[in-house]
Amino acid sequence: MSRHQLTESGQLKHFLTIEGLKRDLLTDIMDRAEQFSSISGRQVKKVPLLRGKTIMNLFFENSTRTRTTFELAAKRLSADVMNLNINTSATSKGESLLDTLHNLQAMHTDMFVVRHNQSGAAEFIAQHVAPHVSVINAGDGCHAHPTQAMLDMFTIRRHKGHFPDLRVAIVGDILHSRVARSQIQALSTLGVGEIRVIGPKTLLPADSQTLGVHVYHNMAAGLKDVDVIITLRLQFERMQGALIPSAQEYFANYGLTEDKLKFAKPDAIVMHPGPINRGVEIASAVADGPQSVILEQVTHGIAVRMAVMSMTLGSHSEQQEVNA
Repeated sequence: MSRHQLTESGQLKHFLTIEGLKRDLLTDIMDRAEQFSSISGRQVKKVPLLRGKTIMNLFFENSTRTRTTFELAAKRLSADVMNLNINTSATSKGESLLDTLHNLQAMHTDMFVVRHNQSGAAEFIAQHVAPHVSVINAGDGCHAHPTQAMLDMFTIRRHKGHFPDLRVAIVGDILHSRVARSQIQALSTLGVGEIRVIGPKTLLPADSQTLGVHVYHNMAAGLKDVDVIITLRLQFERMQGALIPSAQEYFANYGLTEDKLKFAKPDAIVMHPGPINRGVEIASAVADGPQSVILEQVTHGIAVRMAVMSMTLGSHSEQQEVNA
């Protein structure tokens, strides 16, 4: 776990990884997200919690859902939001990441939301920001994507209630998935009854057994009687060499189709962190079907990110009050 995530009083200072966080804290995030979820239905979709705060989105990787939901979350908390275009920023002219960071911090930024293709980038930035600045990891390399995991947990809780009663299957490219790592950590912390990972041997980590999961290479066996199915995108951009014969063969063996879905419980929900590759990891009939909650995940992402932002920046305010 990052040593920099929590204040001395145990409040969130940064949100870099799920690893090491307590169940009560994860539950607090979901409870606060529940309070924020009703804001979307209001005529005025704003609360003044972060009025006067400045939040900078630093996305060194392309993103649609994550960047947009972070931006919406910040605006609904009444913060000022800036999106840095990395391709036209000074980093493209040779400026170091730290110099860029310090210049942006000099503009009185209160939070950096960081997405980077290198594992540990968000942690590195958190180590070098001023004490009043928070950092949220919006995905770093193959390491972690904690807010995605928490919006997934929130979606599961909305549909299934208590975690200890559940069997959850994560299907696909576990090896390269930062989302899967964070999901497994969150599910374990929340006490899920059984976590299964399903995929070909080439797409599963060598240390899968040490993650507290049950490993399956067959969809029929892996999906039997599960309550939640999370399908993952094949991350070809992170693969070193050909790890599957073809996308077509992968879909035939591990793509979630209506027939394979029947192995799960009749009321099982289907999830996907996106972006979806239809006909590769999931059939359109399933992605758009009655058991799919994929678009709900996107909606819940706003409330969960509002919760995390308010908790991290709130911890600084509380600390300042204590110090005063």
